[in-house]
Amino acid sequence: MRQAGRSLPEYRELRVGNQMLDACLTPELASEITLQPVRRHGVDAAIFFSDIVIPVKLAGVDVQIVQGTGPVIANPIRTAADVAALRPLDPEALAPITEAVQRAVAQLGSIPLIGFAGAPFTLASYLVEGGPSKDQLRARTMMFSDPHAWAALLNWCADVTGEFLRAQVMAGASAAQLFDSWVGSLSEANYVRRVAPHSKRALSALRGLDVPKVHFGVGSGELLRAMHDVGADVMGVDWRIPLDEANRRLGGAVPLQGNLDPALLAAPWKIVESHVRDVIDRGRAAPSHVVNLGHGVPPDTDPDVLTRIVELVHEHA
Repeated sequence: MRQAGRSLPEYRELRVGNQMLDACLTPELASEITLQPVRRHGVDAAIFFSDIVIPVKLAGVDVQIVQGTGPVIANPIRTAADVAALRPLDPEALAPITEAVQRAVAQLGSIPLIGFAGAPFTLASYLVEGGPSKDQLRARTMMFSDPHAWAALLNWCADVTGEFLRAQVMAGASAAQLFDSWVGSLSEANYVRRVAPHSKRALSALRGLDVPKVHFGVGSGELLRAMHDVGADVMGVDWRIPLDEANRRLGGAVPLQGNLDPALLAAPWKIVESHVRDVIDRGRAAPSHVVNLGHGVPPDTDPDVLTRIVELVHEHA
């Protein structure tokens, strides 16, 4: 997952004196942080270090990462007038992203880089709520009470995040992941009607580029088929359902990514090992399986545990 390096002491050392979003927009820092988990763990791919609100910030929205809270929007988007005032993303603003990706790719050599971006619903949720939310109540209320403003907001989010993702691929990323942190708060019917077309619009920014597209959502077990239908090649699965069940729901035809439970990373190694083996075995039901976590790396994770998991996966595969 995109938080791959945040448990590393070398990451924390590099972040001293550097705010999160500043680090994301400093090519030397972003590329170095991208490389750290590859050097430490020997993983098979790197994941670009950034944040899902970066394209929103580059488009002029006042957003900051607050320690212990997450992204906080200074002026939340609550009305149609607020939506209309949002500015398009100037492609030149993506220059730091392009440079950071190019730097990382140059040092990775044959190791591929995975680009990522936040899905429109998650971005819109942050913009409307003003920050993280347990149930995205304000955002879902806007979705029903002002569907035209909602559609305009999600179109804006799809465009800025799609450009963000395309810039990474154009700079050398070998794959692209659309990351929907809050999609689990939606019913399947509302996702299909009011969100899926915008996620499809975001992924359409990659039209003509020959890269696999991964779609991941937290709490998305009931939405897997609908999320796949927006144009994904690989479906990320969180820890809530086993991979053989996810494979069944997707008709046995879709490669899967996932889905180690991050909570188990702090358990005794015997329990971790058993869980990893079970995930790998269940993943064999799918056409192919990218072993990964079912969500982000907890910051207090022992890095040595992650290294042992990578070694175990390589041995078991």
